[in-house]
Amino acid sequence: MTKYIVRRFAYMLVLLLLVSFVAFFLVQLPPGDYVTTYINDKINDGQRVSAAEVEALRALWGLDRSFMFQYWKWIGNLAQGELGRSFGYGQQVIDLLEDRLGLTAMVSIATLVMTYLIALPIGIYSATRQYSWGDYTASVAGFIGMATPNFILALILMLLFHRLFGLSVGGLLSQEFQGEPWSVAKLWDLLKHLPIPILVIGTAGTAVVIRTLRATLLDELRKQYVITARSKGVEERRLVMKYPVRIAINPMISSMSGILVGIVSGSTITATVLNLPTVGPLLLDSLLKQDVYLSGAIIMFQGLMVLLGTFLSDMLLIAVDPRIKFED
Repeated sequence: MTKYIVRRFAYMLVLLLLVSFVAFFLVQLPPGDYVTTYINDKINDGQRVSAAEVEALRALWGLDRSFMFQYWKWIGNLAQGELGRSFGYGQQVIDLLEDRLGLTAMVSIATLVMTYLIALPIGIYSATRQYSWGDYTASVAGFIGMATPNFILALILMLLFHRLFGLSVGGLLSQEFQGEPWSVAKLWDLLKHLPIPILVIGTAGTAVVIRTLRATLLDELRKQYVITARSKGVEERRLVMKYPVRIAINPMISSMSGILVGIVSGSTITATVLNLPTVGPLLLDSLLKQDVYLSGAIIMFQGLMVLLGTFLSDMLLIAVDPRIKFED
């Protein structure tokens, strides 16, 4: 087991290195760089910028060097725990991400937990009561959840809450707690704001898990061992939970990494719409400005979350299914 875990973490380091290169390359792929964006903003404000000033800015920020030089300098600093300095915000990247990383991880993990807590009982109910009204209702709700983009659902909820209750559902903290140090009152305020973002971000993933569990459980319930157990008088609830459900949840657990990918990547636009202080809006802004150090650090963090989610899903799969063994 130890060898397997060490090997998996070695693979993760290699994958993170590849993610860093692809991210750094894609951010710089559009024409121009951060200086181009900066100069365009100056010109739009009616200011004039000389060619000498442009070259001086590129030299100051190291954007006049080759792509590989910039990349290896960034990776070298990253290996020493230095994330670089944001061009657009003029601050260290670690300072910009200090609170947002924790909030992003909290929202993502809470959404993942909510997804499975809701999907598991609904999926079992739909499979064991096929073609009932509850099954039809869950199926229709699942199709709607999969078809509705998260940011559209966010806009609908914001409109409904404002029209019906006069409330704003945006953000994760009330105005009086913005910028304040963490306390019990601030944590409680955060927990009160979490349900709406979790509901919006997790809707599509929940619908997918419900449909997956229903399909796999229906397949298991039709197998010969279940029919034989029923004929021998095994109580239905005990039969379903002890055998078919344990097998049917395997695809659900193995899909955890894919659900987490959807949560992490899909939350960017949703977080912007809901004005969440997570890394999503910051990533969108940094990509528009070609702020390579800030956007690169955020993409690396998201890639790390996905890799850890994949590792966790594999560990859970091994724990629940004794047929799966570690590779030595």
